[in-house]
Amino acid sequence: MFRPSRLWPALVLFAPGLAQAPSIESPSPDPVLSALLSEALDSHPDLRKAAAAVRMDQERVPQAGVLPDPSLSLGLQNDGFKRLEVGRMETSFYSLAFTQPFPWPGKRGLRKEVAEIGVEVSEASRSRVRLGLEADVRRGYAALLLIRGQKALQAEQRVFLEQAAQLVRTRYEVGQGSQGDLLRAQLEITRLQAATWALEADEKAALAVLNRLRQHDPADPIETSASLADLPEPGLLSPEAVEAISPELAGARATVRQTERQLDLAKLDRRPDFAVTAGVMPRGSLDPMWQVGLSVSLPIYGRHKQQRAVAEHEHHRQGQGAEVVSVQSLLRQRTEERGLQIEALRRTRELYRQGLLVQSEASFKAALAQYEAGRAPFLSALEALNGWVGDRGAYLQTLAQLQAQHIALREATLGATPSVSGGSLGSASMGSGASAAPPKSAKTPGAASGGAQDAGPAMTKM
Repeated sequence: MFRPSRLWPALVLFAPGLAQAPSIESPSPDPVLSALLSEALDSHPDLRKAAAAVRMDQERVPQAGVLPDPSLSLGLQNDGFKRLEVGRMETSFYSLAFTQPFPWPGKRGLRKEVAEIGVEVSEASRSRVRLGLEADVRRGYAALLLIRGQKALQAEQRVFLEQAAQLVRTRYEVGQGSQGDLLRAQLEITRLQAATWALEADEKAALAVLNRLRQHDPADPIETSASLADLPEPGLLSPEAVEAISPELAGARATVRQTERQLDLAKLDRRPDFAVTAGVMPRGSLDPMWQVGLSVSLPIYGRHKQQRAVAEHEHHRQGQGAEVVSVQSLLRQRTEERGLQIEALRRTRELYRQGLLVQSEASFKAALAQYEAGRAPFLSALEALNGWVGDRGAYLQTLAQLQAQHIALREATLGATPSVSGGSLGSASMGSGASAAPPKSAKTPGAASGGAQDAGPAMTKM
């Protein structure tokens, strides 16, 4: 019986990936990822724009606490129209007057507080941009590692298929194989070539996403040595810990305090403001005159103006208080969802490591041995291979989605969790015998931050 052993070297190529399961302990920081984060946080225009908005609001604080601008009045009073009577008539004079408005005590302090809290709202917006940008870089990097892991798996598959095609050809030439087996092996190689081109395009797209985030040319290369299993082990956070880093919740709470200060200010607006005027009136050769005056504003339309403003801010305060509750509730929901997904994906990952991949490998070895012994058709070995490769691809997808949940949890986003998407491994029969991979979102990996998320209650700013 013809029993060649040319398939076993290909199996050895596959085996090292499973013989030593990656450690689940948190590794040291990835220098490539650290460099990508540093470049993105240093150069991304959205972050610079958010920082400029913070500085802009900071400039409003000293303006809000300053007295209103004084006014200077120049005038002339003259007796008659025939000639200038200054110095001849006692009631003819030049006038120079200075007027300084003074708000009711407490108004300036409240206006300054409103402006200071406005800075906090801007800081929350900048924090959201920063968290979103960092998460986009991490998602884009995980997507790149996923695609490169798929490419490595695809390269191993190609080695086997090429050796299998050579084996089938040899058996066919000696009358122990069929032409159909040879054609099927060649078909699988052709399908794999199409999948290879698709993965190469996916890799270039993932590079373009990361290069845009760090403001590089889309085609700039990014060398990586890590794998998905080397990324930080996803951990859980308590709802309180997530609330502490949530920009939306911080912004909503700051807006409530800002609205409360505005309500206090609206109540004080029912009090009058003052203005002090001091002036001198030169009269030429006659003794000069002087004057001092005090003016008071009269809020006589308070029923339709000031009281309405108080009611307006009271309604606003109630609405902002409800928004805090809404944001907090949604944030707790997202935290619970992501915690459950992390736990489920961890169990799935361990199932792959300790069961599925081992069983899939054993199934492939058994099918291969039966084919070599002439007791099974070539298609059974091919399907077993595709099942094993499919299971390994699903394992990579599990690692990627575990990172997606980990990233979204620490991003504290209110929207749905963005997926880390890779490419397709190829052959139409790839799914044969393979476990179902975690569902992939249609979202592009590393979608733009600063508003690209599925939005929950938005931060409002006065």
